[in-house]
Amino acid sequence: MPWPKLDLWWVDERCVPPDHPDSNYRMTREAMLDHVHVPLAPEQIHRIEGELEPEAAAARYEAELRSTFRLEGAELPQFDLVQLGMGPDGHTASLFPHTQALAEQNRLAVANHVEAKDSWRVTITWLVIDHGSQVFFLIGGEDKAQILKEVWAGARDPERLPSQLIRPVSGILTLLLDRAAAALLPPPDAKNCGSFERNG
Repeated sequence: MPWPKLDLWWVDERCVPPDHPDSNYRMTREAMLDHVHVPLAPEQIHRIEGELEPEAAAARYEAELRSTFRLEGAELPQFDLVQLGMGPDGHTASLFPHTQALAEQNRLAVANHVEAKDSWRVTITWLVIDHGSQVFFLIGGEDKAQILKEVWAGARDPERLPSQLIRPVSGILTLLLDRAAAALLPPPDAKNCGSFERNG
């Protein structure tokens, strides 16, 4: 990895301090950043400040996005690579079913209250994700098989299945799946290197 040339951003964060067990930043630091052979400089790491009030954290993250990417007006940042996961309820980032963030059309980052988890999150919006140059889901486990089938091959219902909002403007969405997660999907098209055709 060309670590000196890399800037790292987070698609979402729980509203907790950076050393909290639930912090996405803490998990990334312990699993990756503490082990790279060329440590990233502080200015290369753009974490969401989950210790702030949710709206303040979202506003500060959006301001950093706008400043770093030199955005004007309605321009969107373009990440080179966006990695996503998917929950067993069909959420991705902190875009949870039936939450206000799903309807956001103007902001880059928003505070999102997740009633099902009785917690606040900060997330970039699906418009930002869809603007990425390359977007991929990394999904594993038998508990994801049914919801992945619904997201990928079922009727379009992004209010219930927010992962369906991810439709990159590049036209290319990559799924990295283990056998358990992919078990209920239709057989891949061998001519297209294991690609699937998505309904809707």
